[in-house]
Amino acid sequence: MKTFLMAGVILFAVAGVLRIKAAELRIPFERYTLENGLRVILSRDNAAPVVAVYLIYDVGARDEEKGRTGFAHLFEHMMFQGSKNVPKGVHFKTVEANGGNLNGSTHADFTDYFEVLPSNKLPVALWLEADRMRGLSITNENLDNQKEAVKQERRMSFDNAPYATAIIDVWPTVFFRNWQSSHSLIGSFEDLNAATTADVAAFFKTYYAPNNAVLVVVGDFETATAKKLIETCFAGIPAQPRPRRPDLAEPAWNGPRSGTYHDALAQVPAVVIGWPGPKRRSPDYYAMVLLDVILTAGSSSRFYLNLVKGRESVVQYEANLGWPLSGPSDYVDPGAYAMMLLHKPDFTSAQIVTQVEAEIARIGKEGVPAAEMNRARTFLRSDRIRGVRTSIRRAQLLGQYEVFDGDPNLINTELDKLLGVTPEQVRQAAIRYCDPARRAVLEIVPGPAGKKAGGN
Repeated sequence: MKTFLMAGVILFAVAGVLRIKAAELRIPFERYTLENGLRVILSRDNAAPVVAVYLIYDVGARDEEKGRTGFAHLFEHMMFQGSKNVPKGVHFKTVEANGGNLNGSTHADFTDYFEVLPSNKLPVALWLEADRMRGLSITNENLDNQKEAVKQERRMSFDNAPYATAIIDVWPTVFFRNWQSSHSLIGSFEDLNAATTADVAAFFKTYYAPNNAVLVVVGDFETATAKKLIETCFAGIPAQPRPRRPDLAEPAWNGPRSGTYHDALAQVPAVVIGWPGPKRRSPDYYAMVLLDVILTAGSSSRFYLNLVKGRESVVQYEANLGWPLSGPSDYVDPGAYAMMLLHKPDFTSAQIVTQVEAEIARIGKEGVPAAEMNRARTFLRSDRIRGVRTSIRRAQLLGQYEVFDGDPNLINTELDKLLGVTPEQVRQAAIRYCDPARRAVLEIVPGPAGKKAGGN
């Protein structure tokens, strides 16, 4: 579980009360598809006069081509630079003037945008999103401005932030061998500089089409009214040929992999450790989520009790299925179960790796006691129930389950699958997936900036 460093999207607006009994979640929703292929999910909850509009596009950094790295992220910026009927800067101003919040984010396998507004402003959010899906303002001026904005963001948030370059640029090259997964999500300055308006227009036409997107509306609305608004705003946008998807397959793992990165901004050393993860939605996927909770979630976790408090070797840590850019809900295989641990300088990275693997090996040998399994289940239940009380988080989950699984009802059934994982399944997953022979390690050393030593 994530405990520090790379914070996720800020969540806004608390939605209403849900009917919850034990592990049971019953979030009502309706799914349908417009003639142009736009999938729509409506989830009504009028406990609070708030509505969240969430649009997720089935394109991320792993869809980029060589020589076009950073396009998914660049395009997230371009989406706020004006559209057919909305001049530059007006999208932000309109939402904020109507009492709302908005944002967008780029991921390895999708890009998303949202607005959270008072419920009577639903037409505003839908119209804004439809206008930029219909016709983005792609000009040389906007493109040049956003190239510089992306560069500045990289300088401020990555190049001048401790550990960030190691996480975003270096770790993928240590863990992955397929270029689609190993290149940086942010992209290179060279590729950004080479981008033309024709390139951006082609990217827009290919990926920002209604039949490559899911629209989710959650909150206080009348269903008939929302449907009519959606039809009016989006139905006239033409579909496009479905984009060709890249081959993400990884070659066979042929032994441990490692690399070293010298980080002039880091104050304490760190180590990143990862193993190839399971297939999404497989029984092992659910078992690995439980394993992660047992190892890293909260002050009763094994890492906190045994590494932070016991050995006093680790200062902070972060772990997840899909780390660093994903979590279980948006994990897409091939991916990793990975973690980053900041540790005290009087311990070496090799010692930290040994300590981590000892904790995992103990689970593989001894299993997980019933009381510890119950704690992990309680944590997951509480985390999920707390999460879906926010309208935007509910919308995100519904959209991600539709894009990645074609099954938004997982929002109601997934928790039962997680709670049904047995101690033996966790033990077997620890053995099967956290194999030292299939391990990648990146050592982050405080000191003069430099490129990673060649991985093996």
